[in-house]
Amino acid sequence: MSINVFKLLETVLNEDVVRNLGTAVGLSPDLTRKVTDAAAPALMAAIMHRGSTADGARSLFSAIQSPDVDAHIGKQLPYLLGSTTDLARLEATGRGLLQKLTGDRVGALAEALASQTGASPLTSLSLCSVVGATLMGLLKQHFSTSQGFVGQLPTLLGHQAPTVSARLTDRIADALGLGSAATFGSVILSKLKDVSAHLDHPVPPVRPVSVPVSPLAADQPTLAPRRKHGWLWWVLALIVAALAWLLLRSCSSPHDQVAQTATHDKAAAAPAAEQTASATAASASAASAASTPAIAASAAAAPAPTADSHLSFTVDKNGLPAIKATVGSEAEKQQLLDALKKKFGATNLNADITVDPATKPAGWLAHLDGLLPLMAQPGAEVKIDGNHLELSGTAADAKLGWLDKLKGLFGPAFDIGVFNVQQAVADATQSFRAALGGLLGNGGSCASADVAKVLNLQVVNFAAGSAKVPVSAADDLRQSASALKTCANAGKPVQLEVAGYSDNIGNAQANAALSRRRAESVRTFLVAQGVPARTLSSQGYGAERPVDSNDTESGRFHNRRIEFASQAQ
Repeated sequence: MSINVFKLLETVLNEDVVRNLGTAVGLSPDLTRKVTDAAAPALMAAIMHRGSTADGARSLFSAIQSPDVDAHIGKQLPYLLGSTTDLARLEATGRGLLQKLTGDRVGALAEALASQTGASPLTSLSLCSVVGATLMGLLKQHFSTSQGFVGQLPTLLGHQAPTVSARLTDRIADALGLGSAATFGSVILSKLKDVSAHLDHPVPPVRPVSVPVSPLAADQPTLAPRRKHGWLWWVLALIVAALAWLLLRSCSSPHDQVAQTATHDKAAAAPAAEQTASATAASASAASAASTPAIAASAAAAPAPTADSHLSFTVDKNGLPAIKATVGSEAEKQQLLDALKKKFGATNLNADITVDPATKPAGWLAHLDGLLPLMAQPGAEVKIDGNHLELSGTAADAKLGWLDKLKGLFGPAFDIGVFNVQQAVADATQSFRAALGGLLGNGGSCASADVAKVLNLQVVNFAAGSAKVPVSAADDLRQSASALKTCANAGKPVQLEVAGYSDNIGNAQANAALSRRRAESVRTFLVAQGVPARTLSSQGYGAERPVDSNDTESGRFHNRRIEFASQAQ
């Protein structure tokens, strides 16, 4: 079963949503609609291009199923637009998805959308990010509801081709590296069909089908079943008769009990038992019939689980793991606990396992036996969210070979990778510079919230224990200073707080002091580049307000950050 993604997107981006989205980014509803209408076929073309190879389709399917994608975005979008924080988070998520879909062409796409619609590149990028997050959410919702698999993805994308061909312009196709719109449209369908033929298409299990009995057949006597099971009614009748006799005997006076004869008991018991048994059977049948729709209605009303299951663990030097997990049922929790107790013993177990009915089944539980040896690897760190698995610490050591082992164990349905600090910094730099181009271009905004949003895309990755601005961050900070000076020279100075944060490793007071020195170092650097000192303040917050778990290297990396916060003008 396929869907028309564009029709679903039009339903989600209705007039009210577009009007509120325009208000949030400072555009009229008409111009907002113009940008979103141009972004939708552009992004779908990028998605189709990404899925036009077998590896690309698998990677795309993993991205769709990743925790970053919200399957309920269609319902939640109107509420997210009411919060500046939620909208900023949605834009950041969407921008990350754009990065996965288009690589280093995010900036070119924003420029092409701006040129085609008349909006600024920065605003075009913001709206494109929202549309991208929504598109991916709609795809995730479809595959989650239909229990779809990667082999169905190319066919679904192919069904969107007519709309893409009708709406995609040459300017945007070129920005995406697709050649002309006509060229892309002429080859993409054959590529998707070829990919579909090379992907697995599991056959669904055959389920028994209940065949309704016709009224005529229902009226026919079924003598054989009656002969086979008729004795059950006599047993039931005798049991009920005995209970009735005991009840009557206990309630009667001694005189009545003496007056009753055995002959009378035998004569009365049979019809009474038969009537009682019939009434009991009828009541049970009626109750069963009445309860069936109620049970079905209750099952239908129960919301389908939407959250991804989670498992993370860090292993100490003695080979004992600290484990955190969220699963959807007590049965899954018990399965995990039993395996952990068998491996490590109940006395050595450090596991915090939460049951949340809104959590989808944990697919990784089927591969738990292969994970248990890694849970005893000193220094190993692993995080699993849904079908995304990330290795760090000694688990990421190429010499130990865990990456290849787990890829072989989990198969292509799981996205497995190693956290790489340098790559994370490079990705952040690319996103930052693409967004900064829009901020500095014509129509760029000097609103402190908009400026802070862009500046927070960069990463200032300090060396351990150091407050010296790293060389890797210097160029981005210089460009940040240029943007701030441009606004100040235009009479629109941007008031910002430079906030420093740390992870939770080490002494809390020392972390707070270090984060304060780092924030002051960044402020000093910006002022030295010509940013008015009066527009910047600095503060260190230590391990407060974490944005990720401190259990893994990537989480600690995200928590060790410089954050720009807008201040009242």
